[in-house]
Amino acid sequence: MIKIDSLIEQKAREIDFSGVVYLENNTGTVYSSAHGYANRADRLVNKVETKFGIASGCKLFTAIAICRLVQDGKLSFESKLQEVLEFSFPNFDISVTIHHLLTHTSGIPDYFDEEVMEDYEDLWKSRPMYGIKRLQDFLPLFQQADMMFSPGERFHYNNAGFILLGLIVEQITGKSFTHYIEESIFLPSDMRGSGYFSLDSLPANTATGYIDNDDGTWRSNIYSIPIKGGADGGAFITAPDMAKLWKALMEHRLLNEEMTTLLLTPHVEVDEEDNYGYGIWIEKQNDNIVKYHIMGYDPGVSFASGYYPASGNILVIPSNKAAGPHKVMAAVEELL
Repeated sequence: MIKIDSLIEQKAREIDFSGVVYLENNTGTVYSSAHGYANRADRLVNKVETKFGIASGCKLFTAIAICRLVQDGKLSFESKLQEVLEFSFPNFDISVTIHHLLTHTSGIPDYFDEEVMEDYEDLWKSRPMYGIKRLQDFLPLFQQADMMFSPGERFHYNNAGFILLGLIVEQITGKSFTHYIEESIFLPSDMRGSGYFSLDSLPANTATGYIDNDDGTWRSNIYSIPIKGGADGGAFITAPDMAKLWKALMEHRLLNEEMTTLLLTPHVEVDEEDNYGYGIWIEKQNDNIVKYHIMGYDPGVSFASGYYPASGNILVIPSNKAAGPHKVMAAVEELL
């Protein structure tokens, strides 16, 4: 244990890491540490139980919710978007399916295309972020735009697709998306320290996200992301809670075995090593799956978490800075 302690402490100092490193296996917690400040102004330190935003890391939650609805017979992966959602998308291909949306192969326009826009903050210069409180508030950003390519043609990471999946959850369940996730996924996983919190009413022990400027100054991310997270990102979790989510998923407590297998199936090849399932990245080596993982980036937020099927290890690394978790993850993986 001394070796992993010294490795992570060294890496954390090297990259000025701010966040939590949490490692668990089938016997319980193997290692945990907290670094940096949850609140820089008041010098309040991060703790292992601190709540962190995880940006796109929570696309997995959306995928689990959709899979539950399919499991319950209320939806099909081949259901057409126009058949299951009441909103109008005049320029969308009518053959877009739930499967396409879950795998980023739909070709629909995105409200934030990472291959075109460099800075997520730019979205909120003309549209105040404090007005983005519900999933449907995102629709004007992409609802009337043209398709990027034909459905199923290729993988292209797409946030808008998960907004639509969240709206489908709301329409079928009659509940707000965030309430449904907290009730149907967080609660059964015993994730008592996690939730979708509004930036203007964050609960105690929540880390503020920080953006470091080139001149050495910094600012919080409160004006840089939507005021409340939703189906494409923005939940707050504690590292131990995220480990509970992985365990609940792998033990078939959230979905039955057949549906869990479908969620974890590599549905589309992204590159030589990375594939994508339903809301989850899948790393393969020599045709063997070595890691299921999720990640997230927002201004002042970065996140990486993985489940390693061969060992049963679970690694969770949330951060309240724009980068760091993937470098820590790589260092821990080399040791393991």
